[in-house]
Amino acid sequence: MEKKEYELLEKLAPTHPELKSLWDDHILYEKQLEKLESKSFLTPAEKQEASRIKKQKLEGKTKLVGLLQQYASLEDKA
Repeated sequence: MEKKEYELLEKLAPTHPELKSLWDDHILYEKQLEKLESKSFLTPAEKQEASRIKKQKLEGKTKLVGLLQQYASLEDKA
């Protein structure tokens, strides 16, 4: 995400529960991935779990960025 999107997220998250939830999920997925990827060897189950987390993280980020773009366009019109 770009700096502008982070700034908008910080501004809107306290009053928009969906944005806050998506961001919290994104942070959680990032921490889970860091924990898995810090291992020197991943079992097949861990590789599958990492793949699942990456997919969820990407889906959430796509939704998050989409919402931020909607809010940004509304602010530009205001």
